[in-house]
Amino acid sequence: MRRRQPHPLSGLDYPDDPWRLVERRFSERYLGRTETLFAVANGHLGLRGNHEEGRPAYEHSTLIAGFHETWPISHAEEAFGLAKTGQTIVDVPDAKVIKLYVDDEPLFLPTADIAEYERVLDFRSGTLDRRLVWETPSGKRIEVLSRRLASLRHRHLAAFQFEVRMLNCDAPVVISSQLVNREDAAVADERPRQSDPRVRKLDGRVLDNIVHTADDQRLLLGYVTRRSGMSLACGVDHVMETDCDHQVVTEVDEDAGKVTYIVEATADSPIRLTKFACYHTSRSVPPAELIDRADRVLRRAMATGFDGIAAAQREILDDFWRRSDVEIEGDAHVQQAVRWNLFQLFQATARAEGSGVPAKGLSGHGYEGHYFWDIEIFVLPFLCYTEPRIARNLLRFRYSMLDKARDRAAELNETGALFPWRTITGEEASAYYQAGTAQYHLNADIAYALKRYVDVTGDTEVLAEFGAELLVETARMWAGLGFYDDGGRFHLFTVTGPDEYTTVVNDNAFTNLMARLNLKYATAVLQELRERDPRRYRVLCSDVDLDDDEILGWRRAAEAMHVPYDEKRGVNPQDAQFLEREVWDFEATPPDHYPLLLHYHPLVIYRHQVLKQADVVLAMFLLGNEFTFGQKRSNFDYYDPLTTSDSSLSPPVHSIIAAEIGEEEGAMAHFRLALLMDLADVADNASDGVHVASTGGIWMALVYGFGGLRDFDGDIQFDPVLPAGWSRLRFPLAVRGQRLVVDITSDRLTLSLEEGRGLSVSVRGQAVELGPGAPVSVALGERRG
Repeated sequence: MRRRQPHPLSGLDYPDDPWRLVERRFSERYLGRTETLFAVANGHLGLRGNHEEGRPAYEHSTLIAGFHETWPISHAEEAFGLAKTGQTIVDVPDAKVIKLYVDDEPLFLPTADIAEYERVLDFRSGTLDRRLVWETPSGKRIEVLSRRLASLRHRHLAAFQFEVRMLNCDAPVVISSQLVNREDAAVADERPRQSDPRVRKLDGRVLDNIVHTADDQRLLLGYVTRRSGMSLACGVDHVMETDCDHQVVTEVDEDAGKVTYIVEATADSPIRLTKFACYHTSRSVPPAELIDRADRVLRRAMATGFDGIAAAQREILDDFWRRSDVEIEGDAHVQQAVRWNLFQLFQATARAEGSGVPAKGLSGHGYEGHYFWDIEIFVLPFLCYTEPRIARNLLRFRYSMLDKARDRAAELNETGALFPWRTITGEEASAYYQAGTAQYHLNADIAYALKRYVDVTGDTEVLAEFGAELLVETARMWAGLGFYDDGGRFHLFTVTGPDEYTTVVNDNAFTNLMARLNLKYATAVLQELRERDPRRYRVLCSDVDLDDDEILGWRRAAEAMHVPYDEKRGVNPQDAQFLEREVWDFEATPPDHYPLLLHYHPLVIYRHQVLKQADVVLAMFLLGNEFTFGQKRSNFDYYDPLTTSDSSLSPPVHSIIAAEIGEEEGAMAHFRLALLMDLADVADNASDGVHVASTGGIWMALVYGFGGLRDFDGDIQFDPVLPAGWSRLRFPLAVRGQRLVVDITSDRLTLSLEEGRGLSVSVRGQAVELGPGAPVSVALGERRG
């Protein structure tokens, strides 16, 4: 592991608090990072943590899952089959802005005299709260309170409260509540971004205004994107509560609307503004109809009121934490950071219905709002054990892309389906095929995620409904892509594994192993379907033109799959030629030259043994039952020093395997790296949004790593290792409709079946039968090697 270790969380001015992230001073220097850390979202709608005043800002973003613009990808040298159309998530009009003027002086945090300041992201209430006391040059003191949330109950809705109180005198006060199309505005006060290929800003106008109306304190705007043709309606409505005399002025045009409150404020008389914002998008419904929907949502919000919406938010989060909390005793810093990560994971997935989960959730523009493999491998495990309904939704979303994946496979002269490496619409949007389209392993990652979901939940109906069809088309791709050598071994050539610092190789070990699982699972599921429900099996075979000989071909390919192994070194080569390459000179690499991809030409990187992220090590976690303990140790010892962790996906996986093989210090070092990936800005790009897959990786490192969970083929096993300094690790798991609580101390593992009729598990090889009622406690002796 070559990445530097992060500073302790306590050094970042965030005091210890088990349920909140608290900021005690405004810092313009870290503006981009704090906008990400204090974002609120619900999986459909996301609001960056911008301050209400609207400036300064690194990135003013309000994002809707799947709402995007397209653009033509321009290749310097065209070739057949290269991706043609880029897709980029775009900002919807910003409703966060509520500007304050006292004596016509604006509240502007960088220059204002702020006597008291606190901003809090509350993981239990799901709100972002701010309190400050502002002293004007004339000596007037003003208390300003604000609260915002992205509703978990109503996924199209955001709600805001803004309260002003003159503490020591009367004064004229103006509050300007705005709805601003920033996507097409020249925003001079946004910070310039560093050059980073993972972030794109569109040129030219994106949103064409179709309608803009105002009615009293309600504003409604309707747009269509110029190229993708998506439609959008957004609106805001307000409630002003004050005993002070005031008047209201409403204005609207095609790119902005504002409701201005001119108040004769008196000392100690509160002025409270409640604001509701609503967003509806569609690929087919015109803006006028969406405007009607937005209007109805706003009317319901006004009837419910902010307090009612906030109460529902707390109720939903109480249930989330009951099902998902990971409790740690012995390290307050870690407990706080873990809950921040879990909260972000929930914010990214809670209402992801009919859409995927972007790599940055809805907290920023990083990776252009694209969906990758990380959702299936790093997010789905958490959802399978805590939110199986959402896990099923995300699998169904992948299935909705199947027809386009079939088209893509045909374009690349393959059979079956080939899912896009990065996408919003289902079409390939990766312009760099070497580290994009060539990552065929995505097909197997989807199959693996489907298998894990079925194993953990027991929901076999998903296979008959759409899962079997997914398995057929992914298995077909592998059978067509590979070939047999003269010795009868099956090979997969010109592919890229998870490690993007080694591309377009032959027999990538991870890809071959995962493809083998895909082929075996497809065969097993179809055989079971044929025996259990012959009619459905015949219908499926007819629909996808499948016969028994083709299925036998998959079994043969799986059995003959070549998995590279070097007898001399006792390791699995990452690919057929990996061990022949020169080892990267880490000692000569300046510390500020990570990530390597921003400082070295790809050819320089590709000719060396150097890893961006876990590859063989990831295979040892996902398919751990196919490796011996000795192989795991040898592989880890070889690949860990070669891994830069330039990808946030690497540290949690290395932590899990390090814990399994007894490298407890290494496991904790990797875990800390993942834990503080955004909170300590380890990768220097937290400004572009939360690393959502890394937040899922945190849960995996806790539950699979330190908790020692393994679930191969649905068999629940535990072999825990509690980190030094921790006195307890406790977490719930939903297993086949039952609720299991796992409680680990230094010398005991206690299992409680709090819901369910009975469950069989094993602890360090010892069978344990669980029933409702009394917990079962198992003494933890020496770990097996």
